[in-house]
Amino acid sequence: MGNISNSKKRRVFDIIQIGQEDDILSRAFDIFITIVIVLNIIVLFLETFDTFNAYKHIFSIIEIVTTIIFIGEYVLRIWTAEFLYPNLKKWQATLRFLVSTDGIIILLSILPFFFLSGFVVFRMLRVARIFHLFRIDKRFDSFTVIHSVLVDKRNQIISSLFIILVLMFAASLCMYSAEHEAQPDVFKNAFSGIWWSVSALLTVGYGDIYPITPFGQFMAIVISFLGVGAVAIPTGIISAGFVEQYQKVKDSSEGIAASLQTVAIDIDSKWIGMTVAEIKEEDDIAIVLVSHDNDTFAPKPDYHIGMRDKLVVYRGE
Repeated sequence: MGNISNSKKRRVFDIIQIGQEDDILSRAFDIFITIVIVLNIIVLFLETFDTFNAYKHIFSIIEIVTTIIFIGEYVLRIWTAEFLYPNLKKWQATLRFLVSTDGIIILLSILPFFFLSGFVVFRMLRVARIFHLFRIDKRFDSFTVIHSVLVDKRNQIISSLFIILVLMFAASLCMYSAEHEAQPDVFKNAFSGIWWSVSALLTVGYGDIYPITPFGQFMAIVISFLGVGAVAIPTGIISAGFVEQYQKVKDSSEGIAASLQTVAIDIDSKWIGMTVAEIKEEDDIAIVLVSHDNDTFAPKPDYHIGMRDKLVVYRGE
């Protein structure tokens, strides 16, 4: 009886978690949840239009039904967490899921309905769940590259942002000194120029606050040119980072090509459920590529190896 119950739980896990293309129920579940998420978000937007006030009771019903579906899915994911983390005890697997990115996103997208009605933005986290369902972040390794660039160039980016911040406050002080006497109601103090300095330095230029004195206008021209350069600094750093990352990946792939091996994951593999980082730490094996559902991608460190995955691995010497 226990084995039958366990097999049913495993089947539920396969349906709601794995998303295999050859599993009709699993793909149908992904599509169903996606439709529910999109419907919920559409209702969220329509509720803000006075034109649709007559349909608010329908919107409320849709909101309640979709939220019940989200809660049911959340409960099922908690119930089957032991299969997501097979190397952990049941209670540890459940706790691991609750504090995981997926668990937190699902919880935060449900809570506003009950307790945090003012935090409607949390409901938009459901869009992130669509990315997960169709594995956009795994199908394209662009997200991994972006993350790597931001991490590698974080010191330079922080320095450039600090420069922009200093320029912003300096521009505010300069404009206050030049315009306070001519426009005391507009430039009441140094902080009043912050709004103008932000719009000028970031080249937005809303035009609701602007200098009228000749010296103030001259300062505005200089500050606007500085703003163009200031915005270009982090852009250039990030662009250079992408070039370096591409070259690094290219050099690395050429260097280890001869040492690569292909591994097919079956039911007996000890790697099922383990993350890429855990395999690297335990077996000193780097997983370079993963083929899953006819998609090939560079996995993130927290990617969990699943059934029928095909891996391209590099064994450390």
